[in-house]
Amino acid sequence: MGRKSNKEDKSVYQEYRERLDLTREKASELMEFISPAKLEKIENGKVSVQPEDVIAMAQCYKAPELCNYYCSQECPIGQEYVPEIKVKDLARIAIETLNSLNRMNKEKDRLLEIVEDGQVTPDEYKDFFEIKKTLEKIALSVDTLQLWVDKSIADGHMESAE
Repeated sequence: MGRKSNKEDKSVYQEYRERLDLTREKASELMEFISPAKLEKIENGKVSVQPEDVIAMAQCYKAPELCNYYCSQECPIGQEYVPEIKVKDLARIAIETLNSLNRMNKEKDRLLEIVEDGQVTPDEYKDFFEIKKTLEKIALSVDTLQLWVDKSIADGHMESAE
């Protein structure tokens, strides 16, 4: 039986494993292709974690948010293009989504005016970038809802409809 770490500065991967009271050995058995030694190196930052390792840990630890963490915090491409998604409760997700959709509803006519001629002119930049921000909030709300669904399925609170 493994012992618990007393280390204060733990990696997110170690924190998620320990939340389930899994030793590296037990987690390794559940993931099948990640050895305890490799898991230790990942957790201690001695090797770069690979996407397939993150997917395996996310499934094993029932933590789909680990995939977003990896993409938004560790992947060089994702750091540029993938927003960090926070796990939120369903009511908050719904409120944020509806608020953004209502804002977009008010902005849609202006967007049509801007794009009607197929270009964005300097006098339209300010409005265009405000509309872009609203669309980004909608996209983030959709991603947050998807994470909530994935987390609910992983936790056994919901079954996939697929």
